[in-house]
Amino acid sequence: MSDLSISGHVAKGFEPVYEAFALNFKEDLEAGAGFCVLKDGEFLVDLIGGTSKRNGETLWQADTLVPVFSTTKATASLVIAWLAEKNRLHYEMPVCELWPDFAQHDKDTLTIAQILSHQAGLSGLTTPIEPSDWFNWDDICARLAAQKPIWPPGTASGYHPLTFGFLAGEIARRADEKNRTLGAILREEICQPENIDFHISTPASQHDRIADLHKPRALPDFGEINPATKAAFLEKWSSTGGRGAAAWRQAEFAGANGHGTAKAVARLMQLALDGHIGQTRYLSQNTLYELSRTRFSGPNLVLPFDLTFAAGLMSNTPNYFYGPHDSTLGHSGWGGSCAFADPIAGVTCAYVMNKQSNALLGDARPLRIIKALYGCL
Repeated sequence: MSDLSISGHVAKGFEPVYEAFALNFKEDLEAGAGFCVLKDGEFLVDLIGGTSKRNGETLWQADTLVPVFSTTKATASLVIAWLAEKNRLHYEMPVCELWPDFAQHDKDTLTIAQILSHQAGLSGLTTPIEPSDWFNWDDICARLAAQKPIWPPGTASGYHPLTFGFLAGEIARRADEKNRTLGAILREEICQPENIDFHISTPASQHDRIADLHKPRALPDFGEINPATKAAFLEKWSSTGGRGAAAWRQAEFAGANGHGTAKAVARLMQLALDGHIGQTRYLSQNTLYELSRTRFSGPNLVLPFDLTFAAGLMSNTPNYFYGPHDSTLGHSGWGGSCAFADPIAGVTCAYVMNKQSNALLGDARPLRIIKALYGCL
């Protein structure tokens, strides 16, 4: 199968998915991309296409890595679920039981589930720092522990684009019996045993495989700007900087800088589907229930959407970015990437790309492909 440098596999009856994937290239909406659908251990769709480097001459390969930005939050949430399965933590545990310094400014009752559903009131740092300071893990965690929440914790949900990774990552490190980082737990306990090509903290030896990004030319629409939105996205120090691409790739921003393939992300999302990867069960039905049940639903203080959050994963309602089923869980990343697990259809799916749009959620490219997919299921 070859068209517009598109290659891969499409099961019989799923040709419309290929056509939708190809149409994004024909309409010049893509540089390079991958799309993967997994059901019952078999790949219904595994497509790649386009180019990975800015020269426009290097074809996207099956092992091309690409940053998925906040789609990383889905994988971080699965690591927390693994720790819950191992009885290293539970979702209703106050964070300060693991992290005593976090109790400052009335954060002593904040639970792990509330942190994962963006209820902490820590959507960004309110004290100025240099963008390069984000690379100092211990300093950022100390700042978050000491910071007064922007809104009363537990009363609302406001998306934590960058701080989520530090909060979840520090919880994971303190809960793990070996004191490992969240990225190390993911690598050692899941990715290496299952040969899954996904990285939070990507070693320099793999950087040649990483696709170049084509950044959007327009700013996203954040809606009405409030202090929570400003801290999250719009301060001079709201995002990392000053250290270069190699340092960013190798650092661990557990909610923002995962690198992988569509196939890798779709395989990881099997954990949110039924707790298995292949023949290995990682999560019990009880842990899956705690991972997937709704923790907050309503207007988001940071993003201009009504959103429903489980324990780190987004529920499909009310926006239906991930197909037609209410029980589907997923996450999206800056620029357009997304991944989801649909227990009704029995599929996991992932879309990755290197030409970023300015859509905060609901990028039109994956929506087109996902619509075609459900027309075939």
